[in-house]
Amino acid sequence: MTAPRRRRRSRSADAPVRAIGYVRVSTGGQVESGAGLDAQRAALVERADREGWDLEVVADEGLSAKTVDDRPELVAALARLDAGDADVLVAAKLDRVSRSVADFARLLERASTRGWRLVLLDLGVDTSTPAGEFVANTIANSAQYERRLIGQRTREGLAAKRAQGVRLGRPSSLPSDVVARIVREHAAGASLRGLATTLTAEDVPTAQGGVRWYPSTVRAVLHSQQAADLAPTT
Repeated sequence: MTAPRRRRRSRSADAPVRAIGYVRVSTGGQVESGAGLDAQRAALVERADREGWDLEVVADEGLSAKTVDDRPELVAALARLDAGDADVLVAAKLDRVSRSVADFARLLERASTRGWRLVLLDLGVDTSTPAGEFVANTIANSAQYERRLIGQRTREGLAAKRAQGVRLGRPSSLPSDVVARIVREHAAGASLRGLATTLTAEDVPTAQGGVRWYPSTVRAVLHSQQAADLAPTT
């Protein structure tokens, strides 16, 4: 059930709109250069000047957190908006606020029920209008759809390569004598489990430096390119 819309604190009709501008960069290099933050701040100040807003800018610097809850300055800004201490959250780009459709949808619902506005400059969106809210939802869902399509194409491409016999993943880094031994002893009748037990007991490291072998680990070696290269040619 949708929460009831919270009433805002009464204010003078001629009081300026109180806006919190939110900027974020995700890498230390961007923080040091200042380029990303400066560009975002300039865009927010320009919009605030045009609208006559009373603007305060807050920043999460060097954070690549995926959700709203992992960004402390944004969390604090949202609490102030919910409490009626500010009227608008404005960001230069949607991905500065959220990259998750579910997260962004919750943010839109929160703005609606608590009575504050979300403005995204790159989309020309202002959620105080039905059209603005519709556009925000549509673009967020489109972005998620595109990410899922990319994921599906990647999986299909990998499946096609496997079907063609292309070996994928990190190559084995086992010494050639260990590979030769596994191939030789398995050909002589040693089981996968027996080989795994013996190699573990002898403290032979796995390809990734592990200390324990499993039947699946031995099977992977037998199907590796190293093992194939040891096969005699005719």
